[in-house]
Amino acid sequence: MAEAQNIPVGSTTAGQIAVAAESTVATRMSAPASFDVADFPVPHGREEEWRFTPLERLRGLHDGTAVATGDGVKVDIDAPEGVVVETVGRDDARIGRAGTPVDRVAAQAYSAFEKAGVITVPKETVLTEPIRIVVHGQGGTAYAHQVVELGAFAEAVVVIDHSGDAVLAANVDYVLGDGAKLTVVSVQDWDDKAVHVGQHNALIGRDATFKSFVVTFGGDLVRLHPRVAYAGPGGEAELFGLYFTDRGQHQEHRLLVDHNVPHCKSNVVYKGALQGDDAHAVWIGDVLIEAAAEGTDTYEMNRNLVLTDGARVDSVPNLEIETGEIVGAGHASATGRFDDEQLFYLMARGIPELDARRLVVHGFFAELVQQIGVPDIEERLLAKIAEELEASVA
Repeated sequence: MAEAQNIPVGSTTAGQIAVAAESTVATRMSAPASFDVADFPVPHGREEEWRFTPLERLRGLHDGTAVATGDGVKVDIDAPEGVVVETVGRDDARIGRAGTPVDRVAAQAYSAFEKAGVITVPKETVLTEPIRIVVHGQGGTAYAHQVVELGAFAEAVVVIDHSGDAVLAANVDYVLGDGAKLTVVSVQDWDDKAVHVGQHNALIGRDATFKSFVVTFGGDLVRLHPRVAYAGPGGEAELFGLYFTDRGQHQEHRLLVDHNVPHCKSNVVYKGALQGDDAHAVWIGDVLIEAAAEGTDTYEMNRNLVLTDGARVDSVPNLEIETGEIVGAGHASATGRFDDEQLFYLMARGIPELDARRLVVHGFFAELVQQIGVPDIEERLLAKIAEELEASVA
């Protein structure tokens, strides 16, 4: 089996920018996946999967001291005709099919939720309007579980919008039938004090297509763990991410694409911008190509743009290959400041420096935003990026 490969992350400029260059990072979690929180020891921050996370800011989600309150979050769902929306008990067989918790917080969320939401798009149903899930924090603590299931050859877009103030631990399952097509947009636009830890599990059927956009702006601490596995050959996954980390925020995205069956594809592109003292972004991108996954085609990339001194980026792409019979596999990571040549080009044509900087950052993100395909969400995100940039030069 090939050793996990790691590309050091470099900075193109000097200054108070801390960037990680890892030499050995395991792609597999130290503890086996389990639905039982007792199977995970309380983390102390020295574990590989927790060493970047400030545990004291998790508000007790990691050690069992966070107790659910009645004012945690309010969830509203707006679904087109033909979609089945249910609230079910813990014993529903559809819960947990897409994946198993891989850390203590995800297991705690699974053990603590009382009711789960299940959204079903029947087979061969093609939706022309998005399913919208609005999760609004009301100041308390909550544990949640959401399932989105598409029948064979169904097509849907799901928008999950997080806002308000809460301490939330949640698992989200996406189950795609054969030939189904699902696009998910998860927006984390929390208030400044919110804490959100989530595991997103996608199980992709034969010849099915899964496209995910994870967009993170707000919150004191956001730690998300998207995971993908395949239920049959021919599946395709595209995982896109956008994050804008402000002063004092911790935003962490830890991905795993498990190529466990033959002839599947995956493409991962995450981009982030950081500004302000103690802004900290973490991106861990793990791709595992198992011995049975011949014919795999995969690539992952993370790019970060540091706008001010005092920000830190930890970016670790990992690729573990257990078979040589693949179409292609690669990964890349880059972190730096503005491209001086781009700024010079714009300023030489009469554009003021501040406007030139805004244009560069807008272009950096616009490539991803324009692929979402939901006009009101695209407009909102571009406006939010502009708002963040105004703050950076204020």
